[in-house]
Amino acid sequence: MTEYDIFKVHPRMPKKVRLGDITVRDGFQHEEVWIPTEAKIYYAQELAFAGVKRIEVTNLGNPRVMPQFKDAEAVLKGIHDDIFKQRLRKRGINFEEIEWTAVTIREPSVDRAIRLKEQGVGPNRILMMVSTDEEHHFANSGTTLPAYWAEVERCIKKCKDAGIKVNGTVSTIWGSPISGPTKLEDAIEFTKRFLSIGADDIEHADHDGSAPPNQVYRYYSMLLDEIPNPDLHVGHFHVTRGWGLANVLAALQAGIEIFEGTLGGTGGQPANFLDRTPVPGTGSYYYRDPNVVGLVTFEDMCVMLDEMGIDLDGINIDRILELGTLMEKTIGRRLRSESILNGRIPKEAREDFKRPKLPQIKSKFKEKPEQIIPDGWPEKAEVPEALLKR
Repeated sequence: MTEYDIFKVHPRMPKKVRLGDITVRDGFQHEEVWIPTEAKIYYAQELAFAGVKRIEVTNLGNPRVMPQFKDAEAVLKGIHDDIFKQRLRKRGINFEEIEWTAVTIREPSVDRAIRLKEQGVGPNRILMMVSTDEEHHFANSGTTLPAYWAEVERCIKKCKDAGIKVNGTVSTIWGSPISGPTKLEDAIEFTKRFLSIGADDIEHADHDGSAPPNQVYRYYSMLLDEIPNPDLHVGHFHVTRGWGLANVLAALQAGIEIFEGTLGGTGGQPANFLDRTPVPGTGSYYYRDPNVVGLVTFEDMCVMLDEMGIDLDGINIDRILELGTLMEKTIGRRLRSESILNGRIPKEAREDFKRPKLPQIKSKFKEKPEQIIPDGWPEKAEVPEALLKR
């Protein structure tokens, strides 16, 4: 007999997940208009109030390249504000239990994070990134893979001394927008390399939407066979080709428990324009339409997982939907979330949509109130035997 319970079909599939929101960093890095510092702080704080415990807040890299983050220190000071911490405490939320992440691709950025931590306003987690395709890696970091690995090792040692967690991100797992196909085995080896030199967890990133769901399931199944601790692995999916939530489901089935997304599905390749001014970013956009490269929509992911009966570890979904609606006003255009328009699936009858004439018509036809098939029909339908075989 076929098993109909998806959790039994996929025994690694979790019934509780941890979700991170990276709107304030990844979501905003792709915007070609300046997002006010006050808005960045507002969303970071409100996501925390909504129960999100993993939040990316800025990029500490060179603001000449990505001027969207020239206010990085102001944003970090905003989330270390004493009044904000008091408001968290009143809601029963411990500021110290939230991961506040800053992207620090190169060593000077890591050193900056450490200095800010010493001043009491730094991140408690930073992110460094490698691509399995060296061409892609060079485009993002400006250095070779061997040189970068040595740099990462130095930086991890510094961060350990400073009390900062280090996330190692592995990119181009399922393909590269520059060099084309890549090998899944390379990404698993890069994951082991990160962990062997002290990284605390690994983000496995489909940064350009190259991962079809079957290959997502294949990769994460291979990964968990090699490194079975789910606390070490973060799923990060873009929706460039529309596969984002399908990939979340495939990764869930493989056993992944931690996922990231952005409000409205914002984000993607760093912008090369800001307020009508050309800026370096990471160079020319890889895609015909730069507006369709964002991440999995955080709102829709929350609603989908909740409807599947998966515990979201205290996230207030209704507040997340409100924040998604506000985000459209902040960005100034319609974003990707369907859930902010249609809400959660109704759990009770919607009396205002019922047609008042239905009971009258059923009475006219001499039908019982709950009757759904004509009198005299068998209680159970039988499909002709000939139709059951191809």
